[in-house]
Amino acid sequence: MSAPLQGPLHGKRALVTGASGAIGSAIATRLAACGAQLLLHASSRPDAVQALAEAIRGAGGSAAAVCFDLTDDDAVAQGTAAMLEGGPVQIVVNNAGIHDDAVFPGMRPEQWHRVIDVSLNGFFRVTQPLVLPMLRTRWGRIVSISSVAAVAGNRGQVNYAAAKGALHSATKALALELASRGVTVNAVAPGIIESPMAAAFDVDTIKRLVPVQRAGRPEEVAALVAFLCGPEAAYITGQIISINGGMI
Repeated sequence: MSAPLQGPLHGKRALVTGASGAIGSAIATRLAACGAQLLLHASSRPDAVQALAEAIRGAGGSAAAVCFDLTDDDAVAQGTAAMLEGGPVQIVVNNAGIHDDAVFPGMRPEQWHRVIDVSLNGFFRVTQPLVLPMLRTRWGRIVSISSVAAVAGNRGQVNYAAAKGALHSATKALALELASRGVTVNAVAPGIIESPMAAAFDVDTIKRLVPVQRAGRPEEVAALVAFLCGPEAAYITGQIISINGGMI
């Protein structure tokens, strides 16, 4: 077993929702390397976050898996209450999200509601009960993972763009509410990032869309998120920060 990790986030408890995916796991791993005590959330892939928690612990970090359905009010309430039994959660990374694409005239109601429910309502369900204990510590970081689709739009993703765009507005409003108490609130809007969600893009398409001629890496998104969660980003709040290789 490696020695416990020290770093700028040593002793801070951090929740990453949707930690089983490529970006979520990269963020969790980076925050753990900075010394944070990770709470790794998953809904449909509990085995994946259990394995990630074991890997982080094996590297000397602190991590535990927490599994509940972000669309279930009672399940989220119970899950957040259980997390708070261990003390305030001072870092919340709202990374969970889904997309269910269709052109708008053919979009089914369940496609609209499900995407909104996970990305936007999930943000509320998880973050709201954690804010007051965070405020009492007079230090906190809330970062929501958005998308270039919310900044520039994207055909076939009206539901996804709407959900992530609403997160932008919520980020700006919540930042104003919490700024005087030492809590920052920001959003990160990735472009095309190497992950299963980006598998539909071939090399030629990526080169045409992205000025730097490649997809981004999950670790690059994680580095930005870790900076925003750290002490040096205390003067950055209410911002939507794009990481997209110059797409827009």
